[in-house]
Amino acid sequence: MSKIEIGKKAPAFSLVGTGGKWSLKDGAGSHIVLYFYPRDNTPGCTKEGISFTASYAHFKKAKTLIFGISTDSLESHEKFKKKLGFPFELLSDPDQEVCKLYDVIQEKSMYGKKFLGVERSTFLIDAKGVLREAWRKVKVDGHAEAVLAAVKAL
Repeated sequence: MSKIEIGKKAPAFSLVGTGGKWSLKDGAGSHIVLYFYPRDNTPGCTKEGISFTASYAHFKKAKTLIFGISTDSLESHEKFKKKLGFPFELLSDPDQEVCKLYDVIQEKSMYGKKFLGVERSTFLIDAKGVLREAWRKVKVDGHAEAVLAAVKAL
């Protein structure tokens, strides 16, 4: 059962990332975009990170923090962030605790084989810690722009 519900407090968590340890409460007073993605250095995940980077100044102007989250190691995140010059932090969730908390571990299929993995999903949390928007099964094209429009509508 998912603990995620629009209009309710977002589930609290703490993870280590490229900027050190970070907890949801550390973002109090700012809007927060959490985007969950399957793997570092894959085509879709690279494209998604680049699109959030392209809109980063607009998110910053709207007092919005962006965090990418995947199950990859901190070392992998550091290389990925440096390689692509992401201006935001990547959080590492190797035990899938936060992924499960936000209900993004879903059954996927590749080459006819089924497996559990991170479903590309994004969550918008307002400055008071309330979940305002959730996007599931995200298609990368136009997604960062849609998230930015939702931020501006808050």
